[in-house]
Amino acid sequence: MKQFTSAVETLFSTAHPDIKQTTNVSSVILSAFLCMAGIVILLCAPQVNDSSLNPLLAVCSIILIIFGFIRLLKGRKRLIYVKTGSTVKKESCFWDTDNLPDLLDILEKKDFTSRKDITVKAEGNVRMDYMASQDCQFAAIQLFRYVPYTYEIASPIFYFTGNEAETFLKNLKNGSF
Repeated sequence: MKQFTSAVETLFSTAHPDIKQTTNVSSVILSAFLCMAGIVILLCAPQVNDSSLNPLLAVCSIILIIFGFIRLLKGRKRLIYVKTGSTVKKESCFWDTDNLPDLLDILEKKDFTSRKDITVKAEGNVRMDYMASQDCQFAAIQLFRYVPYTYEIASPIFYFTGNEAETFLKNLKNGSF
């Protein structure tokens, strides 16, 4: 079995020409709205005559401002599959170590239809990092093997588009290959 150890070629750190990072305009607008609502409530809180309500309004406004600011920092960028304009998500799933050769064989041969009874686990010594478009027209996959204290690269990056990506993602969603 080949060993791939270059830290430079990991899936989540490598750029792909069909994947672009864009600004998520709706998230930015919602975050700005939350911050503005918090500021307006904070400024209007002293106008309220009920003294027991003022601290509650102040706390709520500060929470809105902090939540909006964190949301602005965290959710302002998203990945897009350029060919279809679909959003791309990054995920990971796990398997047992004895499934690694079978998984490599499936990915290298692009044989997603024959069943080998490999099921996804909640935890395991083999991790699959993948990026998938929401329309199931793009998938990028890389396998990692657990060695004490870290995961090391166990495969190159595999790219699938069209029907291959759709079939792979359908099997992954079902949790078995």
